[in-house]
Amino acid sequence: MIGRHRSLGPQPELEPARPPVRPEVDPVRRRMFAGFSFAVLFAGVLASLLTSVWLPFHYSSDLLFLGPLLAMGFLLAEQLTIDVDVKRVGWTISFTEIPLILALLTVPFEVALAANLLAGLGAQVGRRAATHVAYNAGVMCLEIAVPFAVAHAVNLALATVAPIWFGPVVGTLTSSLISCGFALAALHVLGGAMRVSAGARLAVRTLAVGLLNTSVGLVSYEVALSTPWGWLLVALVAAAVIGLYRAYSDLMREQRDLEALSDVSLSVARYGQRSAQSPGEAAEAAPEAGEWEPVAERIREQLNATRVVLRLRLDPSGEVSTLVAGESLPDAAWQAAPSALRDDPLLQLPGSHVRSFRTLEAPEEVRRALRQRGAYEALVVPLRGATQLLGAVEVHDRVSRWRGFGRADVRLLHTLASHLATAMDNRRLLARLRHDAYHDPLTGLLNRTGFREMAAEELRNGRTAVVLRIDLDVLTTVSEALGYTWGDRMVVAAGERMCEELGEAPLARLEANSFAVLLLDRDEEQAHEIAQHLREAIARPYPLDRIVVEAAGVAGYASSAPADGECENDVDTLLQRADVAVRAARNGEDGVRGYAPAMGQVFLRRFQLVTQFRQAMDTGQVEVHYQPKVALPERRVVGAEALVRWSHPEYGRLDPDEFIPLVEATGLVDALTSFVMECALVKIRKWLDTGLRMSVAVNLSVRNLADETFPDRVAEALLRHDIPPELLTFELTESSVMADPERSLPVLRRLHAMGVVLAVDDFGTGYSSLAYLRRLPVDEVKIDKSFVLGMGTDLGDMAVVRSIVELGHSLDLAVVAEGVEDDAARDLLVQMGCDVAQGYLISRPLSEERFEAWLQARTKRGVGARSETVLTLLH
Repeated sequence: MIGRHRSLGPQPELEPARPPVRPEVDPVRRRMFAGFSFAVLFAGVLASLLTSVWLPFHYSSDLLFLGPLLAMGFLLAEQLTIDVDVKRVGWTISFTEIPLILALLTVPFEVALAANLLAGLGAQVGRRAATHVAYNAGVMCLEIAVPFAVAHAVNLALATVAPIWFGPVVGTLTSSLISCGFALAALHVLGGAMRVSAGARLAVRTLAVGLLNTSVGLVSYEVALSTPWGWLLVALVAAAVIGLYRAYSDLMREQRDLEALSDVSLSVARYGQRSAQSPGEAAEAAPEAGEWEPVAERIREQLNATRVVLRLRLDPSGEVSTLVAGESLPDAAWQAAPSALRDDPLLQLPGSHVRSFRTLEAPEEVRRALRQRGAYEALVVPLRGATQLLGAVEVHDRVSRWRGFGRADVRLLHTLASHLATAMDNRRLLARLRHDAYHDPLTGLLNRTGFREMAAEELRNGRTAVVLRIDLDVLTTVSEALGYTWGDRMVVAAGERMCEELGEAPLARLEANSFAVLLLDRDEEQAHEIAQHLREAIARPYPLDRIVVEAAGVAGYASSAPADGECENDVDTLLQRADVAVRAARNGEDGVRGYAPAMGQVFLRRFQLVTQFRQAMDTGQVEVHYQPKVALPERRVVGAEALVRWSHPEYGRLDPDEFIPLVEATGLVDALTSFVMECALVKIRKWLDTGLRMSVAVNLSVRNLADETFPDRVAEALLRHDIPPELLTFELTESSVMADPERSLPVLRRLHAMGVVLAVDDFGTGYSSLAYLRRLPVDEVKIDKSFVLGMGTDLGDMAVVRSIVELGHSLDLAVVAEGVEDDAARDLLVQMGCDVAQGYLISRPLSEERFEAWLQARTKRGVGARSETVLTLLH
């Protein structure tokens, strides 16, 4: 409900909404409002004179009693005005229509005018809001003169058809519209005009409240005149209505207070995020004091104060910044502004409670501080964080009530200060966390995230940049010999040396011994020169207590503006290119290399193979091929080796030696082994269903042998496919076993115990010795194909093959020779007593369909000694 806007103090009260920042009224509009105020005063005086001349004045002794009583009514209505603020829209509930309609019914115009002016201007003086007396006096005159003229005119026109009270009712309602209309006009002159629709809604609400209050006054008047003891009944109803309004006002005030608390906390948090420094700045960088202006203005509006002064420690050095919302501080107050909070008698703030000061009650030094501020009354509260005093809030002189700040204001300010201090503390914590998120804790340099953010910002601004990456070598040796603390000291020292060489160029620590530099507006020749200087700086000996440690470094760089003219603005791409250049520099002579597109193609291919491998298995690009194994000398097909083949849509058929090492390095080898084993078991099951009993060999990697759960997965797969374990062979290299024998040997023993055949692949190229072979729980050895291929022309290779065959048989192991490509090699192996042959002479690896076709075309079925089906290779 919106009532009448009785007076215009320093700030207009009828606003559609309070913006986050209230702009100061410019001097031109102040002059315009001064002229408007005098025009309103002239209109009010003229209307009063004309109304006084028109309406007769009838004196009676009752006026001596009614006049003061009416003035008290107007004054009471002024003091009982209730301000309601819902969703930032200011509403005012006023009871002025009640004494006005009583005046229209009981006293002459002059008495009502005098009572209204006395009450209204007296309230203005009591509120110390007399800056717009001319405007307010003019409106008060019009609010009385126009209703009296309208009421008299209506009664004359409708004397025979309308009751005597109809004219006063109409006149009272015009008073409500007059006050509302002039308030909107004042806002327009001051530059805060409402939209037409908002103004119309305001007028309707004003008229509704005016009609309600007019009805209450008229009914009260009739009841008091016509009912015995009616005045007592009216008094009771009035008390009840006032109590209801006050309760509603208290509820609305609580809602406004909660909204203010939320606004202040959210504002501080929002400004903290907005002013959070970039990765390259210090964690305690001071924000601008002006960022807090909306917070101060919100507190001033909520407490209806003439001025709010925020004194905040925004600078890490402890200096205090002063921000004023509302009326400006006098020059004397600015000259006496404390550089530290303890220097001002008003700011001696033990504890965290709100302190109230009034000029008439305060000690002399506090009165002097208030006079310097041009304030009569002040509420002061400290802002205390978890570990320090963050500042203080001063609230000067309430403008909307004559009695000054109350207990509700003190409670609200205390809560606001608590929320503000908590928000400021959180902001400082956020700044520290942001700093830690972007900086390396050991060296204090930027970390990878901070470097990426800072570099991306520079590239977005269109600047040319060179990303230089430099690695400090021999850290592993230092750490193992002297401990990781010494290695960390070398990293810190290297960072300090490079900072000295670089000056203002940003330096970051990416990983343990890897650094990155962003060189802005430099070409590749300059980057190469800087890289050489940095390598020389970090290569100087490091004195660590009583010892001196030598170090070296390699550097690579990539430019955002390469020679072909195509700019690259992605930080991650530049870092990848610099990393590729570092790898190339390790193989160079000077230890510094710039990125070249040819380097990127190799890196890109490897990256694509790694990232696309799992999808390739799911989409059928990765297949299992089978190469048959034949028992010698009867040439019976005893099984096959499962080999992986990848038909890449872009690169075509890939050599396993190209992608298998990448798969093993990235941890995908477990998925690959499971895939191949599943295909092999499905194949064995199909053979068993047709009466064939042939085995399939699957290759294992170092990661498989280090996985303690691998035997359990194998047992589950064998059980699921119902396959005898002796038909599954796992091939492993000695080097893979001896990489971590403490972990791999228990895995091998469990596999061997369940009946799976284990074979040592590439025998003769690793640790091959009787001692190692006796330690391994294996069933067969595979002679490396390099010896088989060379034994026809190299007597040494032939001797190695013969020795392996004899060694294997002496240990009761089956011997398999791979790489058999001609009849002469096969015949020699038969003479040596080799058990199984595998190679291109028999067949190259074939897809599943082609392998089945090969079995159909190149073998013949027969019955073995145990009545089992056997396949024998045709001549």
